[in-house]
Amino acid sequence: MSPDSVTITDHRTGKSYDVELVDGALPAISLRQIKTPEDDFGLMTYDPAFSNTASCKSRITFIDGGQGVLRYRGYPIEQLAGRSTFLEVAYLLLDGELPTDDQLRSWSASVVQQFGIPSEYKALFRAFPPKSHPMGVFISAVAGLSTGFPDAKSVREPAERRQQIVRLLGVVPVAAAYALRAFQGATSLPDADPSLGYVDNFLRLCFAAGGGAPGGGAGEPHPVLQRAMDALFVLHADHEQNCSTSAMRNVGSSLSDPFSSLAAAAAALYGPLHGGANEAVLRMLTAIRTRDAIPEFIDRVKSGKTRLMGFGHRVYKNYDPRAKIIKKLADEVFAVQGTNPLLETAQALEKVALEDEYFVERKLYPNVDFYSGLIYQSIGFPVEMFPVLFAVGRAAGWLAQWNELIGDEEQRIARPRQIYLGPARRDYPAQRTSR
Repeated sequence: MSPDSVTITDHRTGKSYDVELVDGALPAISLRQIKTPEDDFGLMTYDPAFSNTASCKSRITFIDGGQGVLRYRGYPIEQLAGRSTFLEVAYLLLDGELPTDDQLRSWSASVVQQFGIPSEYKALFRAFPPKSHPMGVFISAVAGLSTGFPDAKSVREPAERRQQIVRLLGVVPVAAAYALRAFQGATSLPDADPSLGYVDNFLRLCFAAGGGAPGGGAGEPHPVLQRAMDALFVLHADHEQNCSTSAMRNVGSSLSDPFSSLAAAAAALYGPLHGGANEAVLRMLTAIRTRDAIPEFIDRVKSGKTRLMGFGHRVYKNYDPRAKIIKKLADEVFAVQGTNPLLETAQALEKVALEDEYFVERKLYPNVDFYSGLIYQSIGFPVEMFPVLFAVGRAAGWLAQWNELIGDEEQRIARPRQIYLGPARRDYPAQRTSR
């Protein structure tokens, strides 16, 4: 028996089976050999929400939730957020190595050159009534744009995939900015400035009536705000096999084009338990209003009458490493924009939660969503825009994961099993007539 194997005994039949582990994991397909005479399909696993099931092999992101570790291609998130840029990190996620200076200049220029949306598709953003949620507009636009690039369906061609990845990295921030303008009822959809970089172009498209950016007058945005947005995109760039990334991979496994796959990922991100969580945090803090109301709010959380948003994480059982970085970014942004009125409430709530035995026992620490919304709001974004901003950063990871999926020969179209609990065969009543 191999040392990298386990023995499973089926007490129904008395048989034992030696199962070889693959990279330290139990191959679920190997359980099919464990069966009874009445069973044609063999044993399968039951894992609601895939809490302990590896659906793929990946070389992109590593997480140690117990230790609070997050690394992209081996690089600690603390180093990348402090020293790198979003486009450099996007290159790293896609290609596995940091680019040289020449590679980074070429890569950045190629992405910024794609900053734009075909003019005939701009009408799509104007078709939505004002106050339409930006995330719904964004999802619709990205999916709709797939019709404008039919060559994107050639997903088996590496060169074509690369072209579409670069195109989408340029299209996503523009679609996000136009979704914001649609929400605000603005009919003007300015074009990008090829002389500007990724983040300053994005901020200009979001806030310019004809030119201008937050904290920077008519020119570029304030460098502190620009750097904060860049760092937030880095922090959100990838996070292993979360709900939206799994959606990207699942849809991509059918060889759907990357526009449609990314729209599906964004739809998964839309939910309040995922990308909408920082929006929910702001609404929670707004409802609490002052630190004096925190004790009553905490009591309601403990009694199950409401939820504490921005605390706890499916993976991290320690302080989310991204939250520590964002907290520092918040201080820098507030120094430029002025303190967010909700900051005092947020800090007081964090202090109570970190010291209260109820939350300590449950290992509920602040996560990436707790302070990010405060930064976005201080820069000038409405709360409805928060999940869209998340999507702009996560697009790099989604595309890297999609590209890895397509190139993995072991991957097939996603098709989970189920445990059927419905009725057995029933015959339609012979006397029943149609109505």
